Amino acid sequence: MVQAPETLAPSAQTSVITRGRMALLFMVMLVTAAGNTAMQSVMPSIGTALGVADEAISLAYSWSALLWVFCAPIWARRSDRRGRKAMMALGLAGFTTSFVLSGGVLWAGLAGMMTAIPTLILFALTRSLYGGFGSAAPPAVQAYVASRTPRSERTRALSMVASSFALGTVIGPALAPLMITPGFGLTGPFFIFGLLATGVLVMLRMRLPNDEPQFAARGKAFAVPYSANSPSSDDDSSEDSSKPERLQWSDMRLRPWLTAGLLGGHAHAMILGTVGFMVLDRLNLRDDPTAGAGPIGLVMMSGAIATLLVQWGIIPLLKLGPRASTLWGVLLGGAGTLLVGASQDLHAIAVSFALASMGFGLFRPGFTAGSSLAVNRAEQGQVSGIVTSANGLAFIFGPVIGVWLYNHSDWLSFTTVALLCAAVLILGWRSLGDDAELTASGMD
Repeated sequence: MVQAPETLAPSAQTSVITRGRMALLFMVMLVTAAGNTAMQSVMPSIGTALGVADEAISLAYSWSALLWVFCAPIWARRSDRRGRKAMMALGLAGFTTSFVLSGGVLWAGLAGMMTAIPTLILFALTRSLYGGFGSAAPPAVQAYVASRTPRSERTRALSMVASSFALGTVIGPALAPLMITPGFGLTGPFFIFGLLATGVLVMLRMRLPNDEPQFAARGKAFAVPYSANSPSSDDDSSEDSSKPERLQWSDMRLRPWLTAGLLGGHAHAMILGTVGFMVLDRLNLRDDPTAGAGPIGLVMMSGAIATLLVQWGIIPLLKLGPRASTLWGVLLGGAGTLLVGASQDLHAIAVSFALASMGFGLFRPGFTAGSSLAVNRAEQGQVSGIVTSANGLAFIFGPVIGVWLYNHSDWLSFTTVALLCAAVLILGWRSLGDDAELTASGMD
């Protein structure tokens, strides 16, 4: 049943998101995050069972991440013309298709129907559907929230969106071992999360009102509620009502935040890509890959709970701005990573990884909110695509480099992560905008 476009007053649309709609946005992000972290918790065991090198598993993600980098800005700009809801639906459809096909390929490989190399090649191809089409959802969700949230509340609102990812990363590793069924084995999480994403897609189509522009021939970014001339309590009334120019990565307003995001993002991607293999090695589980899914899931879940604590508790309680959140985040992230490198048992690894995850849980909402606040409201769709693209860029080579360094020297890998965090801290201290100025009202 086709629903009519939203007709709320512009002031309400730019500052209020109802609980029901926020719950839908939350579910869109949560199911994709849970599915991806469930996959990450079983992939080291799948790779070991297939008998392939650790780097090959990490490299299988790279093509999808590369597509993510190029496609996310395209979908973000398209959401300015076609609406955020349409792009969220496209992203969920891409996620579901990718997961079901990827699960089928890996199941066939584990069952002996294919050798390891064809299995990984086909997995990389089916996984690329997520990078190509799944990348439509996150920037649409971010732009939806940013366009309806005043500047003073945007860090908290975007950290709430980010926390849906964090909650998903708790649920994914926790459920993954339970989804290893006799029929599907280690590929069970792929099929189950594909089914769950289909359910969320149906709810999104039924419950979230359409937000397509009603008048497409006037050259506006959006008629309601995203156009630059939409009245709002914190909009700049002098802002040009025409469609904003293409936002560039080199934009001086964004450059410090993107530098921080790329360096810190690579650090985060490296530790995420390495920790599963480290658990298998330090707990001597290489000979029993299936048994490794539980401990890896426990470590990842501890990190996810720590991230959730930060984004639901510390950021709102302390009212941290983008600069403070980013800088404190990389400081904790680097320190926690060094402790992970020194850990030898499951308990120590889990606690250290939780500390590192607290840091990156502070860093990511800070980087996202800082980028959003650096530009005006009419540019929110574009900046959300750039931020999503920057996040994906870190996962093209970050996990591969992390695993490659780890297999040569575990301390070289963890020290590199810590040095990247230190670089963000030093550069960010000098170049990131002041929180008070960024969050001041009336600057959109």
